[in-house]
Amino acid sequence: MDITQIRRDTPGVANVIHLLASGSALMPRCVSEAVVSHIELESLHGGYEAAEMQADSLNSVYDSIARLIGATAKEIALLENATVAWCQAFYALPLQRGQRILTCEAEYAANYVAFLQRARRDGLIIDVIPSTASGELDLDALASMMDESVGLIAITWVPTNGGLVNPAAEVGKIARRYDVPYLLDACQAVGQMPVNVVEIGCDFLSATGRKFLRGPRGTGFLYVCESWIEKLEPVVIDHFAAPWIATDQYELRSDARRFENWENAYALRAGLGKAADYALSIGLEAIQARVVGLTAQLREQLQGLPGARLRDLGANPCAIASFSLEALEPGAVVRTLRSRGINIGASDPSSTRLDAERRALPTLLRVGPHYYNTEDEIEQLVDALKTLIPTTN
Repeated sequence: MDITQIRRDTPGVANVIHLLASGSALMPRCVSEAVVSHIELESLHGGYEAAEMQADSLNSVYDSIARLIGATAKEIALLENATVAWCQAFYALPLQRGQRILTCEAEYAANYVAFLQRARRDGLIIDVIPSTASGELDLDALASMMDESVGLIAITWVPTNGGLVNPAAEVGKIARRYDVPYLLDACQAVGQMPVNVVEIGCDFLSATGRKFLRGPRGTGFLYVCESWIEKLEPVVIDHFAAPWIATDQYELRSDARRFENWENAYALRAGLGKAADYALSIGLEAIQARVVGLTAQLREQLQGLPGARLRDLGANPCAIASFSLEALEPGAVVRTLRSRGINIGASDPSSTRLDAERRALPTLLRVGPHYYNTEDEIEQLVDALKTLIPTTN
């Protein structure tokens, strides 16, 4: 990996030590240029005209996302964020009263409140899969929970608040064995590790553009396995998702774009396509090795920091490190570091309440290095944290 060239491609590294790819990563220049270029076309020629001029390039975004996750373009819907993508699949599933949703202890808040809504409205039951001692969802426990009442397995692959990586592909094998639909939140996974939906065995996968994929904010996508597309009718449709073919009749599209609507941010889509192409040009295996290595360096250095306590789970943690600092308020730490040109984040217990309450977690500091970061930037972060820790006489 040519880090020097990658940093040349990333204007933001000249302004800030950005260590929050788990929130919203720095875009490479090709991504921001694609967005700005399309906006300029719209300003010079008009929105409709710009979309027509760039039709081939915009349509190729489906192919780029498909290549990124091992799918086909027919199975991809482009949406405005990961939550919308996830909800389009979840709310379209015709779950029946009394059916069970199996989820994990590290489930994300946006997904869990949707479970609660449908449980209350539709009479569904939420069952949480226990975790192993190292924090991953327990596959043996999942297998023992499977019966004819299970209507859906829906889990988060990589949670927002730490390095845990749930065994997504092994869950897929259990889902296939029992012929139960499987919805995977890959928001924190896409862009930092190889993703292949066929190998995982999921029926639906949602992700964002802004995190490790390094795309623009306001972008996301949904994968729908081809065998499911025509089984599902979206909760909300328009004349793009379902053309009006007679005064009393519409016909849903035969591809995953039935989950889209007619109006969208074409400039952001252009940037999303460039982000996927950029990641593919570097290679996801190389990206994973780089980011895991940088985060391992960070964890090692944090262990020597007075009052620091690592909070990550998982036998093989990924590129998100979570920790607390004794006697320091996380929000104040984030603000102080930002004033010094170092960006990290904080994760509130409400974002993963089941896990947070089980482990009695406070608000955590969260660091998500990316491959454009350097070993020296990790050391600068740790040195800055040292200056914030009160000294004892």
